[in-house]
This record gives sequence, structure tokens and C-alpha cells, in this order.
Amino acid sequence: MTEQTKDQLWEQRTEWPLAMVAVVFLVMYSVEVLDQPQGFEASFLNVATWAIWSLFVVDYIVRLVLAPNRYRWFFRHIFDLAVVALPMLRPLRLLRLVVLVGALQKAVGSAVRGKILLYTLSGVSVLIYVTSLAILDQERGHPGATITSFGKALWWAITTVTTVGYGDLYPITVTGRVIAVSLMIGGISLIGVVTASVASWIVQRVAETDSANRAATAAQIEDLRSEVRMLARQLRYEDSNRVN
Repeated sequence: MTEQTKDQLWEQRTEWPLAMVAVVFLVMYSVEVLDQPQGFEASFLNVATWAIWSLFVVDYIVRLVLAPNRYRWFFRHIFDLAVVALPMLRPLRLLRLVVLVGALQKAVGSAVRGKILLYTLSGVSVLIYVTSLAILDQERGHPGATITSFGKALWWAITTVTTVGYGDLYPITVTGRVIAVSLMIGGISLIGVVTASVASWIVQRVAETDSANRAATAAQIEDLRSEVRMLARQLRYEDSNRVN
């Protein structure tokens, strides 16, 4: 068994389990941020969150060890390293939830463009919700903070990811600004993917119309040829009658 095969086998076996773990993490993180539990419940959520984060650390290490070219893999997965190394980026691990939309592939058939849009929009939806939680968790409680409720956090995330940015809400902490940069990059990526997909759809429609026009023109030419042949036969028949 080759190293590449081991790497692929590991990812295939852990994709769904880690997605399920991410769902559990999402629930616990939501409770932690929105309900702000105290006492034993808070301690339990904290321990469980760190335990789940440890699973992602193990996954990162295993994938690095199994990678055929560890040096190249390391530099291609800098973001993964940042997520497991920096506690403030741990919520972004929830982006693994986008694999759950794989069950919806049948709805879009085999169209690659449809799948790209599906995964992109699903990923952005998860990103907006997660960053709303993360920014609220980091910002509230600081003097001068403008993002002090989940509603405000959600509004800020939507305006940021769509690159609108009204400026009425903004992060004041360093961690909050790092989260904002991540969301801005996600918004730019979203615009790029959607624009490319729309452009691809337009090109396809134009090509289909052009093909239909060419087919119609070819059919018309063939009809004209048939009529010319019929006229030629009729003329030859009339000429032969005159000779007789």
C-alpha cells in the first residue's frame, strides 16, 4: 500500500466522523456563546470543546505524516495549521460541516457548476453563522464594543461577507479583526465563484443557442437541396416530354 493510498484512505474514513464531531462542536459552541452557562455546565462544555479540538489536532498530524510530500502538504495547509494552533480560530473548524451537503448532490445531478454553487453557498452559510458566534464571543464585554448581541453579530457577518460593510458595526479586538479578515476573504471568494458560475452559464446558453441555430440552418439548407433536386427532376421530365 502506497503512502498516497494511505492518505486517501484516512481522509475517506474520517470525513464523515469528523463532520459529525463538528456538528456536536457547533451545538456546544452555540450553547457556550448564546446561553453563557455557569458552574458545572460551563466546565463541562469547556472540557468537551477542548477534547473535540484535540481530535482535529490528531487528524492534522496524521494527515501530515501520511502525506506523500510532507513539505508541500505543510505549506498547502497553512490555514489548517493556524486553526489547530490558534484557539481563536477553532470555530472555523466547523467548515467541515459542508460535507453534509453531499447528500444533496442528486438534486443538482452531474453538473459540476451546480455542485460548486451548492458547496459554496452551504459553506458560506456555515461561515456566517460560525463567525457570528466567534465575533460575539470575542467582542462583547469589551469597553466600546459595538457587537454586543447575536443579532448584531449576524448582521455584521452578512454585511462583511457580501463586502458591503456599512461600518455601523466593527470589531475592536485583535482577535475580532482576525475573524473579520477571514470573513472578508470568504466573501471575496464567494463573489469569484458566483461570478464564474454565472459567466459559465451564460457561455453555455450562448453555445447551446448557437448550436441550435447551426442545426436549424443545416436543416434549412438540406430542405433547399431537396427542393432543388425535385425541381431538377421535374425539369428533366418536362424536357423529355417535349422531345417525345
